[in-house]
Amino acid sequence: MNDIPELSAIGKNLYRERKRQQLSMTDLAAASGISKAMLSQIESNKVNPTVATLWKIAQALHIDIESLISGEKPNKKRFEVIRQENIITFATDHCGTAFQVLTPPTMAEDLELYRMILKPGCKHISQPHTCGTEEFLNLLSGEIKVTAGENSAILAPGDFIIVQSDIEHCIENLSPQSSELFMVVRFKGTNGKGGKNN
Repeated sequence: MNDIPELSAIGKNLYRERKRQQLSMTDLAAASGISKAMLSQIESNKVNPTVATLWKIAQALHIDIESLISGEKPNKKRFEVIRQENIITFATDHCGTAFQVLTPPTMAEDLELYRMILKPGCKHISQPHTCGTEEFLNLLSGEIKVTAGENSAILAPGDFIIVQSDIEHCIENLSPQSSELFMVVRFKGTNGKGGKNN
């Protein structure tokens, strides 16, 4: 009892969603682990896919499995509020560095947003992230020095910098007061995921 009994709409729903996301058959095969041949047969209604197969495809498309089966429910548009009292703040082992995590756990190691506060004299050193990872920094207050490999720059409030962070890098507070910045980390590792070591 692992098969979907009615498949007439599944192929059409799969094709429509794949095209909507501008994915080729090759893209979807790589993301789902389902062969191109099987995906083609499903879209043309030549096979009755198992629940496990549909689940893998739905996960790859980031939709509910019900959307593939019935196609009746449109994808719910994301609208998620994280209240201040629910924002996680943590301090690192480095001198006086605090992070506020602005993204939900489901986005971990994909795209991560932080509010970062460095106390006076703090030098926050990070080990290399996964190959291709980038950090986008916007200084809100204070003065910092950003170093990545042989490159370094001093930022004033309002300045913005993009740093490839798959090498050792650091952020140093040069201000006599705390410096505050907004940080976005974009991972480009395997399957869009990467390792984090802020």
